[in-house]
Amino acid sequence: MALIVQKYGGSSVADAESIKRVAKRIVDTRRAGHEVVVAVSAMGDTTDELLDLAGQVAPIPAPRELDMLLSSGERISMALLAMAIHSMGFEARSFTGSQAGMITDATHGAARIVDVTPVRLREALDEGAIVIVAGFQGFNRDTRDITTLGRGGSDTTAVALAAALDADVCEIYSDVDGIFTADPRVVPLARKLDRVGSEEMLELAANGAKVLYIRAVEYARRHGVLIHARSTFSSGEGTWVLDASKKSPLVPEGATMEEPIVAGVATDLSQAKITVIGVPDVPGKAADIFKIVAKSGANVDMIVQNVSAAATGRTDISFTLPKTDATTALKALSGEQAEVGFQSLVHDDQIGKLSVVGAGMRTHSGVSATLFEALSLAGVNIEMISTSEIRISVVVRGVDLAEAARLVHTAYGLDGDAEATVHAGTGR
Repeated sequence: MALIVQKYGGSSVADAESIKRVAKRIVDTRRAGHEVVVAVSAMGDTTDELLDLAGQVAPIPAPRELDMLLSSGERISMALLAMAIHSMGFEARSFTGSQAGMITDATHGAARIVDVTPVRLREALDEGAIVIVAGFQGFNRDTRDITTLGRGGSDTTAVALAAALDADVCEIYSDVDGIFTADPRVVPLARKLDRVGSEEMLELAANGAKVLYIRAVEYARRHGVLIHARSTFSSGEGTWVLDASKKSPLVPEGATMEEPIVAGVATDLSQAKITVIGVPDVPGKAADIFKIVAKSGANVDMIVQNVSAAATGRTDISFTLPKTDATTALKALSGEQAEVGFQSLVHDDQIGKLSVVGAGMRTHSGVSATLFEALSLAGVNIEMISTSEIRISVVVRGVDLAEAARLVHTAYGLDGDAEATVHAGTGR
């Protein structure tokens, strides 16, 4: 008997029929003799709809009240799912994040998990019940307020529960059959991977791959949680996220880790670019700029500094950051313009980031050349470049991103024989 944590996303529980289908899968797992803990998201696009509603009643909703609002979506899902399991003759108990012992810091909207004390969950499991937990939410001990974990929070909830309960595997269910070489909504010929390294998955998630969220992948790596990405709508094997240093009897025989030259192509349209023009090219100015950005709470991704103009002794510094952080960063920089001494700011929110990821890059030459040649033949201009040991990222125009991803995917020989299936969901 294994302890299995399962997570079901919004498209998996979008309506009553979907909830009953998920309940049957959970019951089948219990019938097989396993203990089951489930983290569930809000139904369909409920979270986005609640955000839209909040924006209609208040231009800037109070963070505490917004968390109270958004956390209601998962509570609806967990209760309905428990009811559906009860109707199939099995005991199920639903728990909110706070009841499940999901303890977080006090940051509303993007809280981080600081502890998990699943005492009530363990008691329920020992009494033979299936446990259903509302994902995406937690509780701060100091303020005694409900908090939410931000985008992908239900993935993080599931992984945290798996770590705290010492689960054998954390199964992440979504509307696609596993982890693909690219987003199948963007690249229809994307191919499903049977397995992917945790290091590669971390890079893919960090650079726009939405099938798993980066905080969940980080948590899993840190706590040794085995992730199995699967589809709610099919019985296929899915994709195992493997750490070469960890083994599990649940992973199929022969699932040894390979290091493909390129494992996948990730795309991201959620970033903006800020260019600080006319920065005095003297030591300390870059530090001044990014201290200001850091104080604004913005998370900087890529940075490029131009060569100083000899005639003026000034340079330009460009960096990318989430679109949602751009306004506060611009305001903070503008307020310190005289102190830093730069000339002006340019904001561009029409960019897209394309990333190529593969552990085999460490030992193979020509990976960069293939990327740049594919973009050149397509007439796509590169605005910024960033690399790591196993990743190359470029910034291009947002309108060019989808076509660029398809061409680059083909250039690396990643295309499958048929179009990938997306079973449900809007991708919103």
